[in-house]
Amino acid sequence: MRRYIVKVKDVGNYYHRRINILGIVVEFSVPCKSNGSDYFTILKIIDQSQNDHELCVNVFMASINAMPYIRAHKDIILLCDVWIENYEQKPSAIFNKTSSFALFDGRVGDDFKPYQVSTTFQFLDSDKVFIRRLRNWSLITPFDAGISQHVVSLEDIEGKLYVDLVCKVLYACEVSSGKWMLFVWDGTDAPPISINTKLTDEEQIALPLQIEPVRLHEDVLRNFPHVGTVLRIVAGEVYEESGIHFQFVGNWVRMRNLQCKTESGLWKGVLTQATKCRPLSEKDNSVIDRLRVCNERILERGRIPSAANPISEILIVIGNEHARFATLLDLLLSPLVHGGFKCIVRFVAVYPSHTKDFKSPAGNYRVRMTLEDPTTRIHALLCLDNAEVFFGGYPDVDTLTNKMNKLLGVQESESFPRNPPWVQCCIGFHSSDENDVIGSREFHICNTWLVA
Repeated sequence: MRRYIVKVKDVGNYYHRRINILGIVVEFSVPCKSNGSDYFTILKIIDQSQNDHELCVNVFMASINAMPYIRAHKDIILLCDVWIENYEQKPSAIFNKTSSFALFDGRVGDDFKPYQVSTTFQFLDSDKVFIRRLRNWSLITPFDAGISQHVVSLEDIEGKLYVDLVCKVLYACEVSSGKWMLFVWDGTDAPPISINTKLTDEEQIALPLQIEPVRLHEDVLRNFPHVGTVLRIVAGEVYEESGIHFQFVGNWVRMRNLQCKTESGLWKGVLTQATKCRPLSEKDNSVIDRLRVCNERILERGRIPSAANPISEILIVIGNEHARFATLLDLLLSPLVHGGFKCIVRFVAVYPSHTKDFKSPAGNYRVRMTLEDPTTRIHALLCLDNAEVFFGGYPDVDTLTNKMNKLLGVQESESFPRNPPWVQCCIGFHSSDENDVIGSREFHICNTWLVA
């Protein structure tokens, strides 16, 4: 028995008919709930007959877990009994309850066992010939991210509602019931954001250290690069368990039509039904370019944030002037039990919010600062001798308030939005439990003087 497979270039000859198609998946949308009772995803496929034309395939299924989940760059899908329609003067395939599919590894080899199939799919021995031909063709055919004026790096997302982002997917997890999150990175720093909260808001609701409800476990964070922003991409309830099946952790993709928003002074991406994901090879020119830019930036600026130009001189580091800078993620994940580094950060919040409350009844300073750089946020304490050095002794309340306003970016005419300056400071850390070095870690500001 032999299956008749239609070439992509000939699909337009089969309007209002059911056909079989074999192709390489070059793009997909993350499966989500439709407006009805079913679920859908959109695939784009090509074959050797017309690799510059991508056939759109609309997949509808009763269960989100039954959806096709592409595993790798150049993987192959066999679609059986799909219906062909004319949409905007182009052929489009519709996969519904009478259709079936199988997903195959796109790499050249003699393994023809599909890694995912729909319940009614039946593999035919004759399918091997077509799969082998497509694999051999893809081996010698370069696929790239495509050219688009909307492709930007994370450092250029300011002022843009939707972007195309070439990035590496570092992690995916469920952050609350029915909601999951992707963590992506492209080697650049997302631009700093003005803080739209009043200082006094810290008394009731503290500025969060991250968008996810709880900081990721150290075993996960260890796999994150220590330079560059890791963007959180949130997926709403319509995506349900799609994150569990997302196969591209550790791989590069181009995210098309990714919505950009801010939350609590942090950037985040939002998956929408218009968002598409295009798998990329590590040899893709756009990937090579991202890594080149990142490496050049590290050679030129080290751990200094890209946006930190100029660095304000309202803080002076006393001693360690020639020490190399570290990022806050370096501090967070250092294997040392105690130590200290020089960092370029922004002071985005303080607790207590009123300078008159900085001292305890015993007359000693005890203040908690919220610091951020492009890699993360942390809380750092300012106490006792370190605080005396920082504040220059015990100035009066008005003098102290003026200094803190400059450090926190408070404008003279209004309390918010605030745009804290980039400053350098020394941050020490110690862990109270040698068996849980990172989990028991606390940070403190030291050897730093506020001269504003």
